[in-house]
Amino acid sequence: MALTQALTIGIDIGGTKVAAGVVDPEGNILDRLRRETPTKDPRETEDAIAEIVRDLESRHDVIAVGIGAAGFVDGTRSSVLFAPHLAWRHEPLRDAVERRLGLPVVVENDANAAAWSEWRFGGGQGESHLVCVTLGTGIGGAILNDGALQRGKFGIAGEFGHMQVVPGGHRCECGNRGCWEQYASGNALTREARELALSGSPVAHNLLRAAGGDPRKINGPMVTELAKDGDPVAVELLEEVGRWLGIGLANLAAALDPGTFVIGGGVSDAGELLLAPAREAFKRTLTGRGFRPEARIVRAVLGPEAGMVGAADLAREEATWLRRVRVKTTAVTAKTAAARNRSTRLERAARKSAARRSPLRQPATPEPELNDTEA
Repeated sequence: MALTQALTIGIDIGGTKVAAGVVDPEGNILDRLRRETPTKDPRETEDAIAEIVRDLESRHDVIAVGIGAAGFVDGTRSSVLFAPHLAWRHEPLRDAVERRLGLPVVVENDANAAAWSEWRFGGGQGESHLVCVTLGTGIGGAILNDGALQRGKFGIAGEFGHMQVVPGGHRCECGNRGCWEQYASGNALTREARELALSGSPVAHNLLRAAGGDPRKINGPMVTELAKDGDPVAVELLEEVGRWLGIGLANLAAALDPGTFVIGGGVSDAGELLLAPAREAFKRTLTGRGFRPEARIVRAVLGPEAGMVGAADLAREEATWLRRVRVKTTAVTAKTAAARNRSTRLERAARKSAARRSPLRQPATPEPELNDTEA
């Protein structure tokens, strides 16, 4: 079977779980598993990944594993340099998992994996210049130009969530203040909803009721469901997140000039309740509006499994590329060896020919015999 038609496994690492799926070349998930990871210890996560892959590998013939991880992934796609939400620093994830499995492993930033998936199979198909923004616990991002992920010099391009939009604003888990993800992420939505409920405002009645009277149980999906049911407070909370989203996208448009923004992650489940105010804020903030084409802002279509599918597909790309390199290297090596053998044969033949012509190797000319007269 050609490697381009082979099955691979995609892994999505979350804060409390590891999810995995067997993915075919069309982006279909054929089988899936999930394991809880109660702690953020990387050893526990690596063990969970190995356990899942062995389980799936026992039922499917797979050639490689792709891992989508939040945070900064180095340029060699082997180590997680910095993952604030996992509290990881310089974690050599690829080598650790390869030692456990004996399969080729690719580590990719989770937003890059999701963007690749949307470009290959989802809302970004046909777009040559694409920016993907994922709204989850934080904000991730990815850039594709002409079908290639732009990772930057050190492999960490696309960390849009840590652009500073409010100097001195809310403290971020990265240690800075005023990062974009403190205003346009799932955490931001949850924080604002909880603060409103804790203030005792009567307008937060529905939020408190949905949370069983405990403001600490309010979360983003709860706000989204209330907004879909028409609760005006929940709608306003999503609109505020959408406005901050649009402001950030306008800044990205000025820097990157994409044709399409694809918005994914859990917060994007709000659909137009989020995207409509985002588009309005984008238009108000965009530099040179009316004198330039404007990027589309669309919702991702692959949902929470985009990262898993993208990681698997990138692993297939890597395995295919490595196979081609090996085949080419083998061919070059064989050609070089053949040329070396031919050169050796020619050299030996030349030596033999030279030896035959050498006066040192010619038989000695016998002395002429003297007759009696000459004697």
